[in-house]
Amino acid sequence: MTKDLIDRINYLSRKSRTAEGLTEEEKAEQVRVRREYVEAIKARVKDTLDRVEIVDADPAAQAEVGHKDGSNNSAGSSAADMGKGCSCPACGTKKTPHLH
Repeated sequence: MTKDLIDRINYLSRKSRTAEGLTEEEKAEQVRVRREYVEAIKARVKDTLDRVEIVDADPAAQAEVGHKDGSNNSAGSSAADMGKGCSCPACGTKKTPHLH
């Protein structure tokens, strides 16, 4: 998305509100540039959301949703097994057993 695209959208919008209005070609262009703008915004939002990492300090919440590596070790874990073989940040940094 460029400033030129936004400028063109704004120009066509302003022109559409004048007595002159838009030609058929300009109406088609307006639809195309608006669609291009919306697709660019969607791509930016998706990119942003793809990089979001949810961090929760509550170990019980971690047990409910699983770990970043896709594992959910809550079933069948004993106190001795907690934290073993897990690559989540909580296991790597905390020495006390917690539920997962």
